[in-house]
Amino acid sequence: MASTGTGAAQATSGGNTTTGSGGETGTTASGNASGGGGGGGKTHEVGMFEDSKGVYFDPIGLYVNPGDTVKWVNRSGAHSATSYTKDNPIYGGPALIPDGAKSWNSGVLSAQGASFSKTFTVEGTYDYYCIPHKSLGMVGRIVCGSPGGPAEQQSIPSSDQPPGVFPSSDVIVKQGSVAFPYVPTTSHGGPPLLFWGGVSAFAVASVYLFAIYDQNTGRYDELATDELDVDGGGGDD
Repeated sequence: MASTGTGAAQATSGGNTTTGSGGETGTTASGNASGGGGGGGKTHEVGMFEDSKGVYFDPIGLYVNPGDTVKWVNRSGAHSATSYTKDNPIYGGPALIPDGAKSWNSGVLSAQGASFSKTFTVEGTYDYYCIPHKSLGMVGRIVCGSPGGPAEQQSIPSSDQPPGVFPSSDVIVKQGSVAFPYVPTTSHGGPPLLFWGGVSAFAVASVYLFAIYDQNTGRYDELATDELDVDGGGGDD
């Protein structure tokens, strides 16, 4: 589906079209997104996981060029990809995306293989989270072009810090793609004390158990968008 140019998000499922907010245009095609978007650039994939490592985006940090598309794919569990902007659920703080960029929210994707795509054109730093697992540290960062904007001046909430270390924009630009969990090394080659303090066996086990609790109790079912595969082709943020 081509971009509507209206700034509305459209998703097609089973032949029906729905419209919401967020600045993306999408389609559903047998559980597979068509990729590419409308930017004409490269498509990068970010997996959304719930497993023995916890709940997380992988890579947790990603560098893209203006016009590139990011495609989030649900590999296990139920997750969303949602920008840190005050118009989105369970976050009322300042925007942590560049000035002039549009917010986005995939909604919770619970079907395995369901995906959501967004094309980035405004340069800067974008922080985002998973609605059901925000407080468990399921967060990510995208740098488009070069770092900049509010996310460089203000950190994500302390309650949302991920296991390991949230990668800085400089690290993301240098590495291009930063796998979860990010474990910075010191001059002697080993992880620093900050890592061991943030990722103890107890912390990882707790994240995993809370994720299983979420799944078993179904307390996020009302947010789930089962069998919805969104592919955002919007040519702009």
